[in-house]
Amino acid sequence: MTKRLTVLATGGTIAGIAGSAIAKDYRAGEIGIEDYLERAGGLGLDAELSGAQIANIDSADMGPEVWNALHPAIVVALDDRSCDGVIVTHGTDTLEETAFLLDLTLPTTKPVVVVGAMRPADAVGYDGLRNFANAVRVASDNAAAGRGVLVVMGDRVLAARDVRKVRTRGTDAFRGFPRESVGLVTPATLEWFGAPWKPESPAQFAWTEDLPDVELLTIYAGLKPASLVNHITEKTRGVVVAGVGEGNMPEGVRSALAVMDMPVVRASRTDEGLVDREPDDTANGFIAARALNPQKARILLQLLLASGVTDHAALQNAFDER
Repeated sequence: MTKRLTVLATGGTIAGIAGSAIAKDYRAGEIGIEDYLERAGGLGLDAELSGAQIANIDSADMGPEVWNALHPAIVVALDDRSCDGVIVTHGTDTLEETAFLLDLTLPTTKPVVVVGAMRPADAVGYDGLRNFANAVRVASDNAAAGRGVLVVMGDRVLAARDVRKVRTRGTDAFRGFPRESVGLVTPATLEWFGAPWKPESPAQFAWTEDLPDVELLTIYAGLKPASLVNHITEKTRGVVVAGVGEGNMPEGVRSALAVMDMPVVRASRTDEGLVDREPDDTANGFIAARALNPQKARILLQLLLASGVTDHAALQNAFDER
């Protein structure tokens, strides 16, 4: 049976135009959803597509304003009995943050797939239409439900909890950590690696339009404790540290953060790495991010704080469960 899919567009390179097939620079978010669906219509996809334009921006500009429009639009689509799944087109720079936020705040009853491109639509070797065709294949598959929000890039299916952008160029720019691909896909085939892991589960967190202010502090050699005043204000309710190695930081910075009356999460600025608890974390009031990178740790901490979770043990447990 032909599936009915709702496509929600937010812009990005997948809707970008360079003006030349070989130009280096381009403008993201130039193609509207109607134009894009018309182009996709020529692919012979076995799905009935309808769409709406949520935004048309470079994903470097993605944030709460667009999220507050995107999330309710997805909920409306999921609640529509005639809709079998949702596809979100998105720029790649912040794709992993949007996908993770949606993964934590949407039910898993129907497939939700986020897709982008590394090359603009008029470039040689444009990957957007192939990625989109792959996304349609995934969103049309009954077995896609119960896996949380999925990301389709470069013939890979990745879980939102694991996906991260690892390259600035090339179409194979996304990987999963600590779990790699959960499936491989082409416009004609789809292979899943394992069964759904959260079938028919409700949203883990209620949606809020006013996420708490959580600061992201990147550690570097020579960082002075006095620099914290440039990052932390009266509105700051939590801090995520993009630490060196396994979430490490200079001793002076550690001491300064330990006396602040707010949660502090230790993550790693390395591309792949687990951050385990260390002996002083309990005394310092720190939380170990485990497998989450700093930007995803920030999203999770924001949602936890918005839900009223401030207890150290409860916060750590939430990170351990990812």
